Amino acid sequence: MTPSELYVELCLRLRRHDEGLIDAYFGPQEIADRIGAEPLREPRRLVADARRLVDEADTSYLRAQAGGLEVVARKLDGEEVPYAEEVERCYAMRPQFVPEERFEEAHRALDEVLPPGGTLAERHQRWREGDVVPADKLEEILEAISVRLRERTRERFGLPDGECSELEFVTGVHWTAYNYYLGELKSRVAVNTDVPVNASIVAILISHELYPGHHTEHAWKEQLLYRDESRLEEGVIMYGTPQSVISEGIAELAIEMVVDDQDSFVAEVLAEWGMPYDADVGRRVRAARKPLEWVPGNAAILLHQQGASTDEAKAYIKRWALASEKRAQQSLNFVMDPIGRTYVTTYTDGYELCRQWVDGDPGRFRRLLTEQLTPADLV
Repeated sequence: MTPSELYVELCLRLRRHDEGLIDAYFGPQEIADRIGAEPLREPRRLVADARRLVDEADTSYLRAQAGGLEVVARKLDGEEVPYAEEVERCYAMRPQFVPEERFEEAHRALDEVLPPGGTLAERHQRWREGDVVPADKLEEILEAISVRLRERTRERFGLPDGECSELEFVTGVHWTAYNYYLGELKSRVAVNTDVPVNASIVAILISHELYPGHHTEHAWKEQLLYRDESRLEEGVIMYGTPQSVISEGIAELAIEMVVDDQDSFVAEVLAEWGMPYDADVGRRVRAARKPLEWVPGNAAILLHQQGASTDEAKAYIKRWALASEKRAQQSLNFVMDPIGRTYVTTYTDGYELCRQWVDGDPGRFRRLLTEQLTPADLV
C-alpha cells in the first residue's frame, strides 16, 4: 500500500472519532466504505500509524501532514498536549504573542482616519457595522462580484475546465462565510446573515472563499494533483495539518492578487445598485486596522497557554479589537472551539508567510494554488 493510501486511511479513521476533523473528502469511495465498515481503531493505534507514516512518507509534504495527524491522534487518545506544541506540530509554525504596542499604534492610526463621534470603539464599530448590504440585494451583489473576480482569476492564474460554485445563506454559525468543497471541481459557499454583511468585506468574502481563494486552490489541486497525478492525499482536506496554513494564507492574500485597489473596486460595483461607498475612508481604515487581525490569536494564547478565563479573553478581544459584544463573543467562541483554538493562527501566520514568499509575483501565487508546498518550503 502506498504512503498516499495509508494517509487517506488514517484521515478516515480519525474522522470516525471526530467528524469535524475532515473539511472535505472527495477521494475514492471504496476506501471510505472499507474504513467505515471496519471495527473502530483506537486512537493509540492511530498515533502509531501516524508515526509510521512519518517514517514511510515519500514526500516532505506527506511527512508534514502525517506529523500533524500524530498530534490529532494523541489528543483523541486523551493526551494533554501543551498549546504551543499543539499549534507548532499541527501547523508547522509556533504561535507568537503579538506585542500590544502594535495594537496601540493601530488605535492611534484609527483615531486619525475614522469619522468622528463617540469613543474609538464606537467609531470603529459604526464603520464596521455601517454600509450594510441590504438582504434583498446581497445575493445579486455577491454573485456580481464573483463573476468579476472569477474572470480576473482566469486571466491571471487560469481555472480548470468545468469548475463551478454556488452561494447559500445560513444562520446560527460562528463564522462569516464557509467554503464547502464538494469535489468534481465544485464549491458551495455558505454566507452567515446573523451579522451584518458590510460593504467593506464583500470583495474579501468572495476572493477568500472562491476566486482566487479556497475554491480556486481546491479545484486546481483536484485537477492537477488528484486526477492527473493520482496523489490520493489531495482527495482529503484535513484540519490539524500544515495544509491549512497554506490554504488560509492563499485565501487571505487572494484579494491582493486580483484587485489593485479593493475599495475602489467595491465602490464601482455597489454604485450599480445605487449604494454609495466611501472608498477613501475604507482604504485608510483597512490599512490602519490590519494589526488588529492578530488579536484573536493573542486571546487564544491567553486562554490556552497563560490560564486566562473566558471573561478575561472576551474583554481582551473587546478592548484591543475594538469589537462589539456580539463580535467579541463570536471570536471567543471560535478560539474556544476544539479545532478553532489552534486553527485561529492559520489566518494571520498563513497570510504573512504567503505574502512574504509571493512578494507580488503572480507566478509564485499560482505555485501556491497548484503545488504541494509546506510552510517549511516557504520559509
